[in-house]
Amino acid sequence: LCSLDSTDVSLVDSTDVWCDRAHVHRRLASVTETLQHCSSDHGLSLAKLVHKHRLDDYGYIKLINFIRSTVSYSLYAPAPWDSEEFLRPVLQDDPLLQTELFLFMKLTCYGCVSVRVLAQGLVLSDPGRGGGARALGAVSELREEEDQAYFSSYSHFSIHEEMLKDRVRTESYRDFMYKNPALFKDKVVLDVGCGTGILSMFAAKAGAKRVIAVDQSDIILHAMDIVRLNGLEDRVTLVKGRIEDITLPVDKVDIIVSEWMGYFLLFESMLDSVLYARDMYLADGGSVFPDLCTMSLAAVADPLKHGEHVAFWESVYGFDMSVMKAVVIPEAAVEVVSAETLISEPAVIKSFDCNDVSLSDLEFESDFCLKISKTTHCTALLGFFDVWFERGCAEKVTFSTGPHVDKTHWKQTVFLLEKPLPVQTGEELKGRISVHKNRKDPRSLLIRLELRDRRLHYSLQ
Repeated sequence: LCSLDSTDVSLVDSTDVWCDRAHVHRRLASVTETLQHCSSDHGLSLAKLVHKHRLDDYGYIKLINFIRSTVSYSLYAPAPWDSEEFLRPVLQDDPLLQTELFLFMKLTCYGCVSVRVLAQGLVLSDPGRGGGARALGAVSELREEEDQAYFSSYSHFSIHEEMLKDRVRTESYRDFMYKNPALFKDKVVLDVGCGTGILSMFAAKAGAKRVIAVDQSDIILHAMDIVRLNGLEDRVTLVKGRIEDITLPVDKVDIIVSEWMGYFLLFESMLDSVLYARDMYLADGGSVFPDLCTMSLAAVADPLKHGEHVAFWESVYGFDMSVMKAVVIPEAAVEVVSAETLISEPAVIKSFDCNDVSLSDLEFESDFCLKISKTTHCTALLGFFDVWFERGCAEKVTFSTGPHVDKTHWKQTVFLLEKPLPVQTGEELKGRISVHKNRKDPRSLLIRLELRDRRLHYSLQ
C-alpha cells in the first residue's frame, strides 16, 4: 500500500496491484490522496475490501497494520491479517486507523448515509491539516479538493431554480441595480459566486462597462451559454475558479455584488470569500453590495411543532426513544415559521457593514433581551436576517427573511428547546448567544445559547 506522510511502506503482490516496495516509494499528502491513489492507480478500494471481508473496527485495524508490515499479499487469498498481532499499530498515530475513516468506507459501500457529508467530514478532519484545527477565516485556507463538496452542491440546476424563483431575493438585487443606474454607469463590477449569472446580467443592463463573474461550480459553464444567449458576452466575462485561487483580468473593480447569504446569514461562510475579494480587488472608494446586514432572534410558542420534533421521541409505537433528543435538538432546523407563533419582538444580535467588517467580526458573542408579549411557554428561539442596499444609492432597497414578511428560500432558523420555558406578558427574557465556525468544517456554524439557567448547543451543517 502506498504510504502516508513520511513512511515508505509499500506492497507488491503476484498481480502487481500494489506499488513495488523495492522500486517505488510514494509519499502522499493526506488520507484522501492515499485513498484516491489506491483507487485510480491500483484499482483497489479499501471500502470494498472492508465490505468484502465484513470487517468490524478491529478487523479494519488489523487490515491496515497487516498491509503496513507485509511485503506481499494476494487479494484473492483468505484474510491473512486476522491475527491479534496486527492489532499493534505499525505507525504511531496512523491516520488510516481513524474510526471515522473506517465508518466512512463502510457506509460508502453500503450506501446508507450521505457520502458527500461523510467525505467532507473525513477530509476536513484530516490530521495532515494539523488535527483539524484551523485559523480564523479558514475558508480561504481550504485546499480545492477539501472545498469540492461545497461547490459541487451548486452544480445542479435545482438549487439555482429555487434561488431564482425566490422573488424577494432576486427582485431586490434587480431593483437595487436598475433603480441606481448612476451607481453602475461605466463601472467595473465583480460578481462573486455568480451561479447562473443573473446578477452579472443585471449589472450589465444597469450600465456597467464590464462585469467579471466568478464561480468555482460547474454551473458557470451554463452561465457562459446564458450570457451569450442574451448578447452580453462583450461586457460580461466569466471566470471559473475560487476567488481565492484565481487572478482577475483587471487590477481593481469599482463594485462587488454577491448573493453570499446562507441560513442564519453566516452559514456556508461565503462572506469570507467576498471579504477576500474586497481586500484584494476593490478600488479606493468602491463599494460592496449588499452593504448592511443584521441578525435577529425572537421567541416562539408552538407546542404542536415542539410535540412533532421533540416530545415525539418519548413514545414511538410504544417505545421510549427519548435518548434521541440529544441528537435531534442540537440540529438547528431551517423551516418557515408562522408569524402567529411569535411571542416577542425581534432583538438584533449582530449588525455589520460589508465594506468594513473583518473576518474576526463574523464570530461573536452577544447579549439579547426579548420582551415577551404573551403568557405561555416558549418552545424555541428563531433566527433570521435583514439586508440593505444603501451605500451611495439614490433608491435604497432592503429585504427581510423574518416570519413577518413574504417567505424566502432562507426561511428561518429554529433553535428548539428540550423543555418549554414558562414566560409571562411583559417579561424581559434575557440571554446570550455565541456564533462560531466549526474548526473542522469552517462552512458550518456552532451556536451556543444561554437562556436563564440553561446552556444550549446547536449546529448548522
